[in-house]
Amino acid sequence: MTFHSKPSLRDQKKEATASALAEVAFELALEHGLDGFVVDDVVQRAGFSRRTFANYFSCKEDAVAAGAITIKNPDAYESYLAGLPKDTSPLELMYLLLKMQLTTAFMQQLRQFVSLSKRHPTLEPYLLSVFHRLQMSAQEVMNEFSQGRYPKGYTHLLAGAVYGAFMPLLDGSLNVHLPGQAEEAAEGALPFEQYLESIFAYLRNGF
Repeated sequence: MTFHSKPSLRDQKKEATASALAEVAFELALEHGLDGFVVDDVVQRAGFSRRTFANYFSCKEDAVAAGAITIKNPDAYESYLAGLPKDTSPLELMYLLLKMQLTTAFMQQLRQFVSLSKRHPTLEPYLLSVFHRLQMSAQEVMNEFSQGRYPKGYTHLLAGAVYGAFMPLLDGSLNVHLPGQAEEAAEGALPFEQYLESIFAYLRNGF
């Protein structure tokens, strides 16, 4: 998943190929479990060759992890970024992007991946890679948007703090009612919007 400025046509095609393979791998993992399919099943359904798969992913676990953070409407993010004031701070940029990113569908994908990783230990190392990819993408956006007004160390710490705050939600360590969860799960749980606001309140106040 990326938020950065619009890539070249060649890069767009490469991103589309990687996304198509990742989405299929994730679908197959949800349908059959990680042990219920092989790379050949992925490429056959996606309509690519095994060699193409190898150009993007080291194994099916790698592809499944990428599929968990695939977004369906990347152009919406590009348009949104283009309309923001140029003096928007990295902190406010992160807040606004997360409000767009953390939809019911996206949170469901992340929860499904966490659930898969608990059932299939070979996926566990890729759980951290999912959050690392999200963090690196956010850093890239902040660095490009701020055009050198803030040091890269600042954006690195900010993205790490924000995405690190969401890991306990997905693994169940914190009792927060997430978008798309059943209403019965809301009993005694902190509403997600309230949790999100509290995280950014801490960040704005410098802890």
